[in-house]
Amino acid sequence: MIRVAIAGASGRMGRMLIEAVLAADDLQLSGALDVPQAPALGHDASAFLGHTSGVPISADLHTGLVGAQVLIDFTRPEGTLAHLAICRELGVNMVIGTTGFSDAQKAQIADHAQHIAVLLAPNMSVGINVMLKLLDVAARALNKGYDIEIIEAHHRHKVDAPSGTALQLGEVVAAALGRDLKACAVYGREGVSSPNGGERDPSTIGFATVRGGDIVGDHTVLFAGTGERIEITHKASSRATFAQGALRAARFVALRKSGLYGMNDVLGLA
Repeated sequence: MIRVAIAGASGRMGRMLIEAVLAADDLQLSGALDVPQAPALGHDASAFLGHTSGVPISADLHTGLVGAQVLIDFTRPEGTLAHLAICRELGVNMVIGTTGFSDAQKAQIADHAQHIAVLLAPNMSVGINVMLKLLDVAARALNKGYDIEIIEAHHRHKVDAPSGTALQLGEVVAAALGRDLKACAVYGREGVSSPNGGERDPSTIGFATVRGGDIVGDHTVLFAGTGERIEITHKASSRATFAQGALRAARFVALRKSGLYGMNDVLGLA
């Protein structure tokens, strides 16, 4: 049995992860963490399911990580980095689904990964990671005469935009085209199509963001040419897909001593 702790245990994703771990034959819920002001603090982690797991939700990282082999974290960048530092101290490996990291924060994660095994993925969905491979093929084939736009939609509570997944899609497309996403990305448009005036710059990759309702996560990459459009789309209808992907990641990272990994490594797509 792989002993797994969950961060953000009383949040929407945290609860989905707890339910998934409890349903898995090869995983054991060893800890549940949340912020000190969380209303469910001190309550049983599976109380929302109508039964008890014997694991209380704790704000004390050292207590919540006792005996854990892996911590799964889908919280906020600052909280995730604080958790990561304690995981390094305790020798607990980590699966990170948090998005919105800056380059400096990603460098911190890479530094910690020299000491423990860390799997970092903006999106744990198996489908999204297959989409990334398809985009690499599509972008190489459609490298001339096609304008590229990335459209993403999420629920009203999501705080970062564009989503980490949308940025990852853009990075894959840009790399396949030999471009630097930071130099060619256009985030939203108002007024003229190009920052320099005139028509759309064909070398750019555009991003459009939608926030509303309870949309779990929709991502489309549009290749618009003359006389045709190619759209590669992924739509998530339930957070369960992210939870199941995170469990696959936890099984993978539990067997490693150190290193920084992605879902490509888990799925054998690297």
